[in-house]
Amino acid sequence: MRHLNFLRGGMWRRIALAACAAALLQGVAIRAQAATVVLYTMDGLENLYRDVLPAFEKQEGVKVNIVTAGSGEVVNRANIEKDEPKADVLVTTPPFIQQADQMGLLQPYRSINYANVPAMAKADDGSWATFVNNYFSFAINPSVVKNPPKTLADLLHPDYSGKVAYSNPATAGDGMAVIILANAFMGENQAFDYLAKLERNAKFHTKGTGYLDVLLSRNEITVANGDLQMDLDDAEHGGLSIQPIFIAPKEGEPPTTFQLPYVIGLIKGGPNQDVGKKLIDYLMSVSVQAKVPEMFGIPARTDVPLTGKNGDAIKRAIAGVKLIPVDWNAVLAKKPEWIERWNKEVIGDSGKQTQVAKPQ
Repeated sequence: MRHLNFLRGGMWRRIALAACAAALLQGVAIRAQAATVVLYTMDGLENLYRDVLPAFEKQEGVKVNIVTAGSGEVVNRANIEKDEPKADVLVTTPPFIQQADQMGLLQPYRSINYANVPAMAKADDGSWATFVNNYFSFAINPSVVKNPPKTLADLLHPDYSGKVAYSNPATAGDGMAVIILANAFMGENQAFDYLAKLERNAKFHTKGTGYLDVLLSRNEITVANGDLQMDLDDAEHGGLSIQPIFIAPKEGEPPTTFQLPYVIGLIKGGPNQDVGKKLIDYLMSVSVQAKVPEMFGIPARTDVPLTGKNGDAIKRAIAGVKLIPVDWNAVLAKKPEWIERWNKEVIGDSGKQTQVAKPQ
């Protein structure tokens, strides 16, 4: 009987040890889960993230998981997951950041590093702030296009038949920017008339904008929409044959554009909000903002100057370019109507592809 009791005692000890081991493994799993922060970001800043995030991961003992897509697509994804958020930080462009705020996707967070961001470049309640300043542009393949288009009307020339592409305005901020610029140049109705004519030269439309630079470099298209930071960065660091250009409303007038910044915000109810806040603090820090010009971006902080060889390249690119203001709240209000008109009046029954994406 004593032998049986001994076996029972040993059995219970083994059970207890197994339970302790299971609890320990569960604790490790929980800590592993807690040691991850998820960033939903539009494309264009891949080289900046690659440069600065390893130091953050080492400093905080976390892993930053990045999901990259078009600026509208990352907001759509966050909205689908609204009841059970999968991400902690969102980087996109106007008007999609205002849309995310309107949808209740953002958690107000006044980072200490927002203090040096101008009031007009951030939300009053801290729900978002400019992360990297940038400008809307078009882009060409300079090895193919020897006389770049100077006006929107130039893009209607038969030489560009089947050689123009721009990103879908429903899923990409740069795509929405095409409508914004045309509207600023000629008024809403004439803008959609123009886009309908431009569609005759359009090959297709992409889901996001970043893939267009690859297609330009391959000479699958010769003119596309883009943004200054991404196009300069892809040419310099990506080895692509692309060149950003700015378009004038009419011949004899100066090339014209507007600011189209990368904007950052904290996702409401994210699985790791505390680390998400630290990630925002880090990306808005002086040390990271000082690296922004290296990737052809403009620091959002007024206390970080635009310097260096690449900073000078940005200054040269925008020299003589007229900047116009954009009322992003008005754009957001118009967005559903503009997308409907684009699908109906521009795409119509043409059968054109509107969701072309980079093969996985």
